[in-house]
Amino acid sequence: MSNTKKMTSKTVLLVETAMLVAIILVMAFTHLGYINIGPLSLTLLMVPVIIGGVNCGKGVGAFLGAVFGATSFAQCFMGDVLGSILVSFSIAKTFIVCVVTRTLAGFLCGLIFEVCAKHDSKKGWSYVVASISGSLLNTVLFLGSLALLFWNTQFTAEQSAALGVESALKTAIAIASGINAPIELLVCAVIASAVSKALSVALKKLAK
Repeated sequence: MSNTKKMTSKTVLLVETAMLVAIILVMAFTHLGYINIGPLSLTLLMVPVIIGGVNCGKGVGAFLGAVFGATSFAQCFMGDVLGSILVSFSIAKTFIVCVVTRTLAGFLCGLIFEVCAKHDSKKGWSYVVASISGSLLNTVLFLGSLALLFWNTQFTAEQSAALGVESALKTAIAIASGINAPIELLVCAVIASAVSKALSVALKKLAK
């Protein structure tokens, strides 16, 4: 590859990453990326993370996941009900739940796509697998760490009332697993895979 093409590729990568970061920030702080269903919000913020991990690599996926996680962590100090309760118990544990899990999910999503793409001659199903995996990883890592780090935490009556559930955390996790997670999975499978595939084709044309 010539130096000119290398510079073009790096520029495109930086521009695409910057655009995805901007999308995450807009979705996070205008609440366009969240749909409130029960005590936990359904989030669409994994969509740009998946797109970045698939098209730009696992490193960018991890970075975008960290940006997503940072916005989620920031919400804990900006009025998010569950987040504000969690940080009142432990800021460090809440950071792990919000940031570390999303960073890892973005990295693994990109890694899974790299592995699948090597065996996908038509470059089709690997996008769907990576998109589904990204959504599943986000759900499993987030809820898993939430349960692991806060399962025995005793919420006060006021905190439970604020969440709108009686058994607080256990009910929140159950609702997220049964309602939020399937919807997020469907959205990511459809939107992220379609956009990732279309963007990949467009970038290849641009590189020629």
